[in-house]
Amino acid sequence: MSSLILASSSKYRQALLSRLGVNFECISPAIDETPLPNEPPLQLVKRLSIDKANKVAQIHPENFILGSDQVAVFEQKIIGKPKVFEAAYMQLSAFSGNSIQFLTGVALINRKEKICSFEHSEVTVKFRCLTKQQICNYLEIDQPFDCAGSFKVERLGISLFESINSDDPTSLEGLPLIKVCSLLRSVGLLL
Repeated sequence: MSSLILASSSKYRQALLSRLGVNFECISPAIDETPLPNEPPLQLVKRLSIDKANKVAQIHPENFILGSDQVAVFEQKIIGKPKVFEAAYMQLSAFSGNSIQFLTGVALINRKEKICSFEHSEVTVKFRCLTKQQICNYLEIDQPFDCAGSFKVERLGISLFESINSDDPTSLEGLPLIKVCSLLRSVGLLL
């Protein structure tokens, strides 16, 4: 077994972590991701990132476990994954000409060594004004129904934006690799 485990079933997070050239395994943490009543977005991201890592660490206390979570926030409300075309269309219509914020957290846990670290990254995306036809065309091509915010930035979703303001460009894809590198270096898993 690898000394690093990604507590995720996300193909996006797996692909991102693979960029670093570190050996890792993936285990789905299967936790309840429902926000607590009145839970602020950053607190939710932190809680879920740590909970995901802790869930896997219960079974693998000797390993380093990375847990991550992301939320999209629009008009001070958490935006979920649309799941279907109609919901994605409504989200992108609302975002047209507006900005949304993404908070992405990452936790590194090792129970044996009593390590529990958390970092987060923030991204603000400004959407250009979109027509109904542009939204429909985009949704038919990328089908981003499993993505918070109804777009895939690593694909055609980038064409929907006027600007992106971020401290970590990979954060928008689901895993802030600059923060991950820092966490992994701190425990000797990355040079």
